[in-house]
Amino acid sequence: MTEENDPDLLETGDIFFLYRPVVNEHDPKSVEEVQRFYFVLRPEGDAFVRLCVAGRKRLPDVTRHERVWGFVDMVEKDPAVLEKVLREETYETGTRGAQRLPAARPAGEGVYAINLKDGQMHLSYALELPEDPDEVQRSFNIAPEASFALSVKNPEKGQPKGAGLRPEQKADYPERLQKAFRGRRFSREDLRLLDYEGAEFILVGARTDPEAAYEVDLETDDEDYDSAEIVKRLRMVKSRHPVKPLFEGKWD
Repeated sequence: MTEENDPDLLETGDIFFLYRPVVNEHDPKSVEEVQRFYFVLRPEGDAFVRLCVAGRKRLPDVTRHERVWGFVDMVEKDPAVLEKVLREETYETGTRGAQRLPAARPAGEGVYAINLKDGQMHLSYALELPEDPDEVQRSFNIAPEASFALSVKNPEKGQPKGAGLRPEQKADYPERLQKAFRGRRFSREDLRLLDYEGAEFILVGARTDPEAAYEVDLETDDEDYDSAEIVKRLRMVKSRHPVKPLFEGKWD
């Protein structure tokens, strides 16, 4: 992992990628059959985990410096709470009867670092699983390693009609943190703004070589089912969450 005395280092930890199929689709074969694509940031120290939703149901294309909007869906101290939300769910509707929302599937695991360079935060990661990324990872633009410029949106600033979260869904920052925006539409330096549910952010594809570009040491380990952090820490056991995409890179 990155050297702890690096003055530009803001955070390191484990990163997990997951997706959830659309209602009643238990054998998805493409992104079109996916309801949501997530990534989870678990900072070192196990203090909490952030469940983030990536718009467009994929990561930005780094080679094209693509922009993807997203938001923090949950911030939890207990990963078990998050895992329960991502389990299969059955609910009743008045017209269609019982509907089944499939469980989320893990699609990748690795390590990440968030650093600050020239007044801009960058989220960099390197995959540990799957060992050989395949069709699932290509579908979500989960490269073996990548880096994205990370900016947090000011909830008090407007946005295009029909875009982003509704006002009541946006992060409600305490005054001391709201001041971090200094009246701007985005904050590019203060990672604390990402610790609130409803925090909206923009990821911009930046580099395919984060270790060389930002002098971060993304030290990965060989993992299997028994050692995978997504199983141990997030409790995404195969009895509740199909794990084939995580280990084989294939759709279920």
